[in-house]
Amino acid sequence: MLTLYLGCLALGVIFAIVSVLVGDLIGNALGGIFDLLSFDFLNSTVLAGGVTVFGGVGILLTRYSRLDTVPIMALALLSAVFIGVLLYLGVVKTMDKSEVSNGFSMRDLPGKIGEITVPIPAKGYGEIMVKFGAANSLHTAASFEHHSIPVGMKVVVVEVREGVALVTEFEDRRGEDF
Repeated sequence: MLTLYLGCLALGVIFAIVSVLVGDLIGNALGGIFDLLSFDFLNSTVLAGGVTVFGGVGILLTRYSRLDTVPIMALALLSAVFIGVLLYLGVVKTMDKSEVSNGFSMRDLPGKIGEITVPIPAKGYGEIMVKFGAANSLHTAASFEHHSIPVGMKVVVVEVREGVALVTEFEDRRGEDF
């Protein structure tokens, strides 16, 4: 049984090292296989973690306890399942839902507050910088009210027409600039 536990531990460690080096390739290959089975918990991270814990607990209990083979295997299996569930709930499921992106739609612009980076003439175009999440994006802008707007002025996007953000000067309700 010690050989089985050593093999599982070695397999898990090798998988961890290889996945760090070429993780995207492995994740896509294994992810595609498990997508066919449509079992969300059969993630390569969960399986590799479970196999590694099974091997490690099996080795430790075999060497340092006086338990028989069946209780050792049962405890190693329970430990692997417990850690697998923790990995799934704590890492895989939470990371699957998270996404860091600076992508946006032009339909998201109305109502956003930005800053003029290139002055907008009364009849013409300038540029605004709008913050989306952790990123800033630059957009062609024109004055909604056909007034010139200087650099550094805070503006709010009123609407988007033909890819151009129509903006107006922004002041908060207390009369202070944003």
